[in-house]
Amino acid sequence: MSDATVRFAVNGSENVVRAGKVRVGLFPPQYGRDAVSGELRGFAVDLAHALGARLGVDVQLVECPGPGKVMDHLQAGRVDLAFMAVGQTDRADFTPPFIQLDFTCLVPASSTISSVATADQPGIRIAVVCDHASTLALSRITKRAELVVAPVPEAAFDLLRSGRADALASVRPWLLEVCADLPGSRVLEESFGTNSMGAAVPRGRVEWLAYVSNFIEEAKASGLVERAIEHAGWREVRLVQN
Repeated sequence: MSDATVRFAVNGSENVVRAGKVRVGLFPPQYGRDAVSGELRGFAVDLAHALGARLGVDVQLVECPGPGKVMDHLQAGRVDLAFMAVGQTDRADFTPPFIQLDFTCLVPASSTISSVATADQPGIRIAVVCDHASTLALSRITKRAELVVAPVPEAAFDLLRSGRADALASVRPWLLEVCADLPGSRVLEESFGTNSMGAAVPRGRVEWLAYVSNFIEEAKASGLVERAIEHAGWREVRLVQN
């Protein structure tokens, strides 16, 4: 460990080290459960464990239904860190982004929807997830379609699968993953926005933010971020080089 890292560890993470654990807030689809073991998996899980190992503390993964609840936990001091869209809210401080994900739509086999413009028509129902960055981005550009809000991604997918929605909006890597569960479905080539994802920490913890930012830069440089994405099985994720 370099002198700089030691300095970050002493000045930036003393509360975490003293507590003996780092609490990381997670929300779907950035994590899921292994079908066999039931253990949490996903790129956010891998990064959380890597941060805990760097600090020499245990990792407590705090599962939340969505980013709104994660923000509540951050503000209340119930979690130390989360991974989410940079600048999505002013309720937290953010590291620079480390990955980018496009927003797009998944449509069933019988759909004539070929673009976001053809989806934004009267009578079209687009399933979205409450508080997600993709939902906020889509709400700014849709004028005719109806956004049908679900509490979690799986519930939004069920709306599409059951015919109660005509399209599903989310991040491209997750849509590419779940389209296998809806035969003949396709992910639109067009995107309607981008999620620049970084780490969020409670407001005002300047030294902790510096420590986490340093961890993120090391994780990118070492290939850890790319390995975490590959381990999650996500495709079409771009690494952000500052």
